Amino acid sequence: MRSLSVAALALTLTLGSLACNKEQQPPPTQTTGSALGSATAAAAAAPVSEGAPAAAVGKPAPDFTLADLDGKEVKLSSFKGKVVVLEWFNPGCPFVKRSHGTASLKDAASRHTKNGIVWLAINSSAKGKEGNGAAANRAAAEKWGMTHPILLDESGAVGKKYGATNTPHMFVVDAGGTLVYKGAIDNSPDGEGQSAPDGKLVGYVDEALAAIAAGKPVSTAETKAYGCGVKYSN
Repeated sequence: MRSLSVAALALTLTLGSLACNKEQQPPPTQTTGSALGSATAAAAAAPVSEGAPAAAVGKPAPDFTLADLDGKEVKLSSFKGKVVVLEWFNPGCPFVKRSHGTASLKDAASRHTKNGIVWLAINSSAKGKEGNGAAANRAAAEKWGMTHPILLDESGAVGKKYGATNTPHMFVVDAGGTLVYKGAIDNSPDGEGQSAPDGKLVGYVDEALAAIAAGKPVSTAETKAYGCGVKYSN
């Protein structure tokens, strides 16, 4: 009888211990409506990823500093008060070769820089990729008579900031530093300046610069760029 009582007591103590331990366990984590709302708000307030394009028509053009082929640093904001054209460039790209050799880019920079326009070519080809390196770009500049700066963006940071996808890919920044055009150099997607819709060649950059000079808004502010893909590192 005494053995049964001891056993019963032991069982009671065991059950009590289990119940006590269960009560001490933390409750399952729950997300309340307010907590979920706070998390959503925090996510919305988080900064945009560094890889996301920051350049948008009608907004300030993202500033940058890049070195030219001689290692001299060129800063976009130093040209405030002047109209600037940015041309994404790759001397190894067939579209760039055709456009600079015989089509819309052949004399575009020389024509417009005479009127005070700043023209900057930017090469975002990574090391080991097509068109990379000062030597290749210097040779292309000599071949095509390019006297404007060619800037090297081997990390691709500036190209990605602008959302540059092709070579050529054009961006026009007005004297106030606002991006007013981005897209193709013209409506001839073969890069030869000939096969255009309805047989009429439209130079989008030429039109944008003419509108700025006349104090008018750019009528075609954004088009789809054509050409080779920019040779980013990844």
